[in-house]
Amino acid sequence: MKKKFMFLMALVLVAALVIGCTPEPEEAAPTEEAAPEEEAAPEEADEIVVGFVSANFNDTGQVFIKDGAKAKAEELGMVFREADAQEDVIKQQDLVQAFIAEEVDVLIVVPVSTDAMDPIIAAGKDAGIPVVFVNRNPFGEGQPPEGTYYVGSEEVVAGQKQAQYLGELMGEEGGQVFILQGKLDNEAAIKRTSGFVDMIEADYPNIEIVAIEVGNWQRDQGVSITENWLTAYGEDIDAIVANNDEMALGAIEALQRAGREDVIVLGVDFTPDAKAAIEEGKMVGSVRQDLAGQGAGGVQIAFDLFNGGVSEARVMIPFVLITAEDVGEY
Repeated sequence: MKKKFMFLMALVLVAALVIGCTPEPEEAAPTEEAAPEEEAAPEEADEIVVGFVSANFNDTGQVFIKDGAKAKAEELGMVFREADAQEDVIKQQDLVQAFIAEEVDVLIVVPVSTDAMDPIIAAGKDAGIPVVFVNRNPFGEGQPPEGTYYVGSEEVVAGQKQAQYLGELMGEEGGQVFILQGKLDNEAAIKRTSGFVDMIEADYPNIEIVAIEVGNWQRDQGVSITENWLTAYGEDIDAIVANNDEMALGAIEALQRAGREDVIVLGVDFTPDAKAAIEEGKMVGSVRQDLAGQGAGGVQIAFDLFNGGVSEARVMIPFVLITAEDVGEY
């Protein structure tokens, strides 16, 4: 009995010690430590990170697109990261993969080549990251596949506006016109050229298209091609129509050195340098493409995707012809 009693007393003492050593729950301390983390989390979750991959920051027009996108991102409180593919298709794909590894929320891409975007589309789909293409359309007339979007302009219209204005300037007398074309793997180069050529051939039979040369959007190539034309055709050059302002401005440089300020020159984009050339009487006009507006439109789609959804997968921004008569309004 004594042994049994002693055993029971030992059990009581052990139980008392366990109960005595168990601390009372302190609710305040854990709550104070966890509070900052709980407050910070929603801010990080709401922060939309954009990975913007340009085709070439050496192209003035591409810089306008990027600046428009960046300004819109800042306005909407988004994080904006940028990268330059320098007209290299493989580098552009690598930059996209790098942004995916960084876990950006959305990709905005100005294609180096509209024929080579399938790997980027596939990469975005595999990662569950939407891709917004800007300025250069990789989808042609079709609708973008699910998870992809496009913001740009109806490229054929730019060429049509150039044709209409050149027809007005040349009148019944007509003349000979030369075309500086952008990169052949870009939809804009193909459609701006076809829009111009088709309208000239249909509506202005007195205007002869003598030559079309690829200048790859670059001013220096506009210079060299025009110099070659001056050597080959001399006084027979009445007009030069370029798919963008950079090539048109290159043509103007070559024409000025040759003393041929009489040649009509038309461009597309209405860059600040083109505006100055129109004001100075060196260029007769440029078809304004709202490049900053396209960049901003791409970011707006990115924002809307996380704030209620997007109603249109394709957004088109109109072209406007700018001449000496209305250049002061822009």
